[in-house]
Amino acid sequence: MSTTATESSIQSDGALDDHDGHQHGLTDFGYVKVFAVLVVITAIEVALSYSVDNLGVFFLPLLLILMAIKFVTVVSYFMHLKFDSKLFSAMFYTGLGLALMVFLITMLTFHFFSS
Repeated sequence: MSTTATESSIQSDGALDDHDGHQHGLTDFGYVKVFAVLVVITAIEVALSYSVDNLGVFFLPLLLILMAIKFVTVVSYFMHLKFDSKLFSAMFYTGLGLALMVFLITMLTFHFFSS
């Protein structure tokens, strides 16, 4: 009995292989490590929220930096952009940039015409 391409691409540890024999994505333990990093960053964010008065003007920039780190981590590992073609990453980040520009233009328009 012959196996199909789908059946032969599943390894014994459950990870999926590309057609070239390269593993696509992380192992289960790798995803657990990424999850642990995200939990630690979230705990830091929560701890920062309790020390707003002590941080002063650094509070919001620190939260924005941690948010950006979590965003890039989730997009890279859980959306598999790190393991896919660079074309998909370029398309994703181009769309994200365009959406941010439209948002910024809209907010500036409301600010400009509100006076």
